[in-house]
Amino acid sequence: MAGLSQKEAALSSGLGEKTLSSFETGERITSMKLAQLLALLAVYDVTPAEFFGGRVEAEVFGELERLSACELDLIRQLRTLPQEARGRVEEKLFDVIDTAQALTARTPLRVVRKTA
Repeated sequence: MAGLSQKEAALSSGLGEKTLSSFETGERITSMKLAQLLALLAVYDVTPAEFFGGRVEAEVFGELERLSACELDLIRQLRTLPQEARGRVEEKLFDVIDTAQALTARTPLRVVRKTA
């Protein structure tokens, strides 16, 4: 929701990208140190009180509630893919989105009619 890539968040927090990834997937969440959590919260401009008080959870669930059934299905399907394949599909999908945005942003050509 902050618009940061995993790499950017890791760099800003002083964590390794793989470490952040393992926290996000829950693989190593129980080994997270308080200093690491505080560094991540600072990157996202969230206080511990907001984080533990439920504000972050409410915002995340609010975002999820705004997703259409199709968007949720797309996310579910992406999650079934192996990580390498998922990365390639995500990259292609972003390319398609960029192209669609560029096409819709273009000003339509004006037809110039000759007068007699």
